[in-house]
Amino acid sequence: MKRLQLQRWSSTVLSPRARTSNKLHQHLYSASLRHQSTVAPLQTESPTQNVIEDASLDLEDPELKLRLDSVHKRKSQLKYPSPPVNAAAESAKLAALHARLYLPSRLPLETLARTLVDVSADPNADFNNESLATLGHDLLTYYTSEHLLATYPRLPLTVIFAAMYAYVGPKTLAAMSKEWGVDVASLPGGEVDPGFLQFKRVEPGTDLSKATKGKGPRPYAEAKNWRKTVTSKIFYDDEFGDPIKGSNEAGAGVPDELARATAVRALMGAIYLHSGRPAAKLFFQQHVLSRSLNISQLFNFSQPARDLTRLCARENFEKPVAKIISETGRLSRHPVFVVGIFSGQDKLGEGAGASLLEARERAALAALKGWYLYSPLNVRVPSSMEEEGAAPWKPAYVDLGEVIS
Repeated sequence: MKRLQLQRWSSTVLSPRARTSNKLHQHLYSASLRHQSTVAPLQTESPTQNVIEDASLDLEDPELKLRLDSVHKRKSQLKYPSPPVNAAAESAKLAALHARLYLPSRLPLETLARTLVDVSADPNADFNNESLATLGHDLLTYYTSEHLLATYPRLPLTVIFAAMYAYVGPKTLAAMSKEWGVDVASLPGGEVDPGFLQFKRVEPGTDLSKATKGKGPRPYAEAKNWRKTVTSKIFYDDEFGDPIKGSNEAGAGVPDELARATAVRALMGAIYLHSGRPAAKLFFQQHVLSRSLNISQLFNFSQPARDLTRLCARENFEKPVAKIISETGRLSRHPVFVVGIFSGQDKLGEGAGASLLEARERAALAALKGWYLYSPLNVRVPSSMEEEGAAPWKPAYVDLGEVIS
């Protein structure tokens, strides 16, 4: 009885527009209850159908139309695993990211939104970033490798792999996306803002060593003593010299680091497709080569004196000889010895240490770094020939390679 009186009172006091809004909420609530037990959440049937069929509602009311459109739009978005294409034009986060990175105007927001959809979130190849990431991955590794080989033609292979990983490895690309302000969505879905990075997260307790993307089998992935060599690079290694791992299972989650790295690679591929090679290379120089990397800290020689002797023998230099240049406090608690490595009359390196042996090892290490870190003048990379008005190509310096012990 009280409920009936309350309904009569509300129908007499509220304005016509308020009564229409109240009746709309009642119809939506009752329709949702009827569909909750019988209709799946992602089916095309909408609870607004019964509301539209009700002749007592004024469909010419602008507020009612706006409410119906918003409900229908939200219901239709729930049908998709990733945001629809037309939602990119309404995303403020996408527009801010586009302006923050100074991306080319030819790159549309729809493609930028696609770069943020991982294959684990949407398996449809027409809407995820897998194809763009493959192209961007090849471009990043190509530009990085040609820069390292042309700038430092004598680097050992292990140092090249370490430098490649430092420039375009997953950790670096993931940190780069965080610096850009790319946020991660809690769960992927059609109703999520396209400006969020969407991927399916790894289930708790999953072995992260098996949750990484790759190509092909894993013939030597479990080897303990893995050595990065030229021969293994041809068959079993990736671009960083690590064993190739198997690909993910269908529907499996990915770590946050890998999803972020894939998004950066996809953005590189998207820039290349929409704006061409000059824009892609400029983006690479601004965001990758601009990062400081001290290559001299990547060396790790176990026996530098022996390697230096073999290097001198290969290059027909005189046998290296260690000589004391200066010393102080030989009989004190903290002596200092300065030793130089000489090949004939030429000093190859110099090092200081608390003992003669330590000073000699440091001098040999300095001599090896001086050899391997050689860089020619006026360095040009092969991709510079793609620029308009480029000067004729001159052959780049190619070294014999490292001393293999």
